[in-house]
Amino acid sequence: MRLLRTPDDRFTDLPDFPYEPRYAEVADAQGGRIRVGYVEAGPADGPVVLLLHGEPSWSFLYRKMLPVLAAAGLRAIAPDLVGFGRSDKPAAVTDHSYARHVEWMRGFAFDALDLRDVTLVGQDWGGLIGLRMVAEHPSRFARVVASNTGLPTGDVDMPAEWHAFREAVSKAPVLDVGRFVQSGCSSNLPASVRAAYDAPFPNETYKAGPRAMPSLVPYRPDDPASEANRAAWKTLSELELPFLVAFSDGDPITGGMGPILRRSMRGASGLDHPVIAGAGHFLQEDAGEELAEHVARFVRG
Repeated sequence: MRLLRTPDDRFTDLPDFPYEPRYAEVADAQGGRIRVGYVEAGPADGPVVLLLHGEPSWSFLYRKMLPVLAAAGLRAIAPDLVGFGRSDKPAAVTDHSYARHVEWMRGFAFDALDLRDVTLVGQDWGGLIGLRMVAEHPSRFARVVASNTGLPTGDVDMPAEWHAFREAVSKAPVLDVGRFVQSGCSSNLPASVRAAYDAPFPNETYKAGPRAMPSLVPYRPDDPASEANRAAWKTLSELELPFLVAFSDGDPITGGMGPILRRSMRGASGLDHPVIAGAGHFLQEDAGEELAEHVARFVRG
């Protein structure tokens, strides 16, 4: 597997993102080593909150949440998925699979950082990956926050908006990452913010991850990841872990999953699940501080 690494100078002058990059190495099943970039905020001995981003963003997405969580005394850790941000980028679309992404993040969180009593915050692919991690390693987690995400199995069709996104990514000769993030926000992103989302990808050769991810979502019942996700659903629905569903009110892609999660997860029973008004799919951009306050109260409460 050929790995690309974004030059450091692509990440200079990022708006409102002063965090010093950190790095950890994870093993790949084929014998290689992959560098995962991440940032941290808050006390090193605080309760751990693992912030997993989705497609096609990176840890920059959490810049509005990190200071709020840190001020609440939490150790907030935001890694970049492999293929995104400062993490190494497998150069071929075929290098990416759902199972591999789960294993890469498992290796980061447990092998490299040895995180325990974790609160997962997963949005978009951060939930698809993170919820699998919770189901497969429940003893490592203390609670879950699912935010504009789900765990598709292919047994129910994805929304038309998702199919349109998948087709747009597959056909675009040049993948405009900043524009795709903007399309998932209700607020208008400044040019400097859109440029920050483009920063990890100097040219098209670096974009195998963003190009691959839509096709990895299990949207048919016989998808390679469908059976593992069905098993994860069963485990998650029976776990006693507190499970907060914090969705926005303006996400046509995952919005329908919120009520299903609230109804299906035993750990969601009896909780006050917020609905964040006026935010789109990337609610960390539109209402990051508000979402962070809900997370902090959930952890501290």
